[in-house]
Amino acid sequence: MLGDAGVGRSMSRDEIDRTLTRLKGERERITQGLLELEAHQGYQMLKGTRLTGETERSWVGINGRMATLWKLFDAHGKVLGEAEELRERHSKPGQAQLAELTRLLTGTSVELVSEEIPLEERTLLGPTGEWLTLDGVIERMTPLYEETAGLVASVNEIWSALLTRLGEVEETARAVAALHGALGAHEPAFDELSRLLTAVRETVRSDPMSLTSGGQADTARIDAIGTDLTALRGRLEDALRIRDEHDARARGIDATIGLVETAEHEAADARDRVLAKIDSPQLPDIPVTSVALRDRLAALEGLRGEGRWVELASRAAEVEQAAATALDQARQTTALITGVLDRRDELRGRLDAYKAKAGRLGLAEDTELTGLHQRAHDLLWTSPCDLRGATKALADYQRAIASRAEGTSR
Repeated sequence: MLGDAGVGRSMSRDEIDRTLTRLKGERERITQGLLELEAHQGYQMLKGTRLTGETERSWVGINGRMATLWKLFDAHGKVLGEAEELRERHSKPGQAQLAELTRLLTGTSVELVSEEIPLEERTLLGPTGEWLTLDGVIERMTPLYEETAGLVASVNEIWSALLTRLGEVEETARAVAALHGALGAHEPAFDELSRLLTAVRETVRSDPMSLTSGGQADTARIDAIGTDLTALRGRLEDALRIRDEHDARARGIDATIGLVETAEHEAADARDRVLAKIDSPQLPDIPVTSVALRDRLAALEGLRGEGRWVELASRAAEVEQAAATALDQARQTTALITGVLDRRDELRGRLDAYKAKAGRLGLAEDTELTGLHQRAHDLLWTSPCDLRGATKALADYQRAIASRAEGTSR
């Protein structure tokens, strides 16, 4: 049954021709739009992939909308084709032809089949049928097309972002695998990361919409794997560098340990000198770490022989740092010990300076000052030196000179 024309007067021949031209132009643009949508990368990926979960449900909706669009498009084309055919048959259409063309072009001439009628417009007894104008069909298609295109674009954007990040992480995984091969080593952590990467790869490829947050791609799972792979890659690169540079590095560590031994011997010698020259000094303990450091260095060779390069890299760095720390400690200990002798020499210099000052003040013959000077001198030049007693004697001598100098100035 044809729909009611729903129009008043018939259009003129010129009006009909202009309307046909407009409708055909619109149809060409609609055709191009639908074909471009189907050719869209996101649509093709959805169509050609075995989907699961949320993405499969999204595709069912998108595919259903596309089917409806094409059915509406076909219904539109059928009526427009009838109008074109009628116009072509009658170069000078009469009133009856003009009325029919008017009905086809502007009346409710397009019948929708049941599945094209929205659910909310159906009754309990099922679809009751619906008739639309050609313009009404386009009005029905426009929001449906925009919604479908938006869904396809959204899926494509999310999918592309996930695949891009996945590709970056997979590149890191390939680099880690290559390093494994170069080292001839096996890292259990890589097996677990590979398993996680395989799982997330399957999710990205079959159900990217399950990896979203706030309508955007959520790469958190991929990022976590990437972070761990990057860290592992760094360790393996260090291990490869350690392997290639191990001999030179081991010689460097050995040389540092040699400096530690020398510094420890110097500290011991300094301690012996101080004990011989200073009475009851407060001295730090002599560090003895060089032997343990040599044992640790020798243990590295065992790791090297077993090809445990990752562990070797870590242990070599630890021994290297420990040797540097031990060298600093030994040198600081020597400085603290020799500082005691430096203190004695400083006191000797100050005693000479005070004696010269007493001479300038005309106190060279002062018997008391001479006695104080002699006591300080004896303490400072006697081995072992009573450093605390000498310090007190020097202070007494200094105060006595200062007291006499003050009296002279008055």
